[in-house]
Amino acid sequence: MTTTHGLPPATAAPPPPAAPAARHRGGRRSLRRVPAYASLTVVALLVLVPFGWMVSASLKRDNEVFTIPVEWIPRELRWSNFVDIWERIPMLTYLGNSALLSVAVTFLQVLTGSFAAYGFAKVRFPGRDALFLAYIATIAVPWQAYMVPQYIMMQRAELTDTYWSIILLQAFGAFGVFLMRQYYMSIPDELCEAARIDGLSEYGIYLRVVLPLSKPALASLALLTLVTTWNDYMGPFIYLTSNELWTVQLGLRSFIGQYEAEYAMIMTGAVLSVLPILVIFLFGQRYFIRGIATTGLKG
Repeated sequence: MTTTHGLPPATAAPPPPAAPAARHRGGRRSLRRVPAYASLTVVALLVLVPFGWMVSASLKRDNEVFTIPVEWIPRELRWSNFVDIWERIPMLTYLGNSALLSVAVTFLQVLTGSFAAYGFAKVRFPGRDALFLAYIATIAVPWQAYMVPQYIMMQRAELTDTYWSIILLQAFGAFGVFLMRQYYMSIPDELCEAARIDGLSEYGIYLRVVLPLSKPALASLALLTLVTTWNDYMGPFIYLTSNELWTVQLGLRSFIGQYEAEYAMIMTGAVLSVLPILVIFLFGQRYFIRGIATTGLKG
């Protein structure tokens, strides 16, 4: 085949072959990663062993849970355990109470933590750094040191045996402020200055400039707070006495006290309590990892 001028058509030049030295270096890097990947795989499997045993035990009979050697695959899968647990205890009520508290506390901590962090990161005022250090220092104070004063405050306010006692006490968190402030420090100050020149107030800058750029950090804080609140036992144990207000952690503890020999049913309840958080983490892990990886790049 020829062109109109009698010349053969131009063909694309083949790519130059990769240099042998470059291929050799790439192969050595891949070989060096094999031990690291193998070690991470072993650690991940070790971490998953208790969860695997819990799921396996939830599908067994009571006399099969502690057999030696361990039977990881039950001889007979007793799916009826996941039906009977709903009849033994008000599991739906407990799960709903845990979800309500977790969502409320998470929303308030994300709101207050991000708002306070904006002030510490992007607003200049006298004593800002000293106040931030003093606030962050409260993380080092053990909860047992102020547990009794908090209870007395809630009791005098007549908020014990209500969700308000837990929501109000956990609506603010120094760790959330620290996490968000470190992320905000990685956002260029020039963006905030340009927004001020355009006439935006500090509230407008926070809502329209800073928050849209902070989705990974917000997701990380939300996920950490949600898991912590869902798994909290001592807070509901101290402030909630009515059975209809109990969270799933209190409900399972009460079930263990009444049916301490029904090990399979106990593991079934544990699986149901872990399942919602597991699903949420699987969907949010991408934002969680991104937020933790980018937090603290500056400042």
